Amino acid sequence: MTDPEVLERITTRRAELDGLEEQLIKQLSEVQAEQDELAVAVRVWQRMSEQLADERTEAGSPVVQVAGRAVRLVPDRAPGVNESALPVDYQRILAAVRRAAGPIATRAIGEMLGLDTQVRGKLEPLRGKLTKLADRGWLHKRPDGKFTVRP
Repeated sequence: MTDPEVLERITTRRAELDGLEEQLIKQLSEVQAEQDELAVAVRVWQRMSEQLADERTEAGSPVVQVAGRAVRLVPDRAPGVNESALPVDYQRILAAVRRAAGPIATRAIGEMLGLDTQVRGKLEPLRGKLTKLADRGWLHKRPDGKFTVRP
């Protein structure tokens, strides 16, 4: 090999390494940015977990901050937790189900609450609240989709 060929190979290899270095710097920057984002996510999660744990120990329905807004949670039914721990709209729903003589459908509950039951969009949020109450032990959801109050 002649000196110009060796010099050309060295120059070519140096250019390849420079390109690789740029790629690695870019990747490292992306990794560091994602690590920073994960660290923030962990801090937010820890803060919310601590806040939720503190508020669960207090009487009543816990309130947490979500996107800067106070949001009431529906507590699980347990000994020592009474209906007053539920948000007001959930208390109204529970009272409507209790007033029914037996199993009651979502549409009938909506009518009792004064909702426009002809509009499906008005019943779906109610159905979600009923299901949440059932999931938390306040109501029983029957296989036919009707709800009853748990004894």
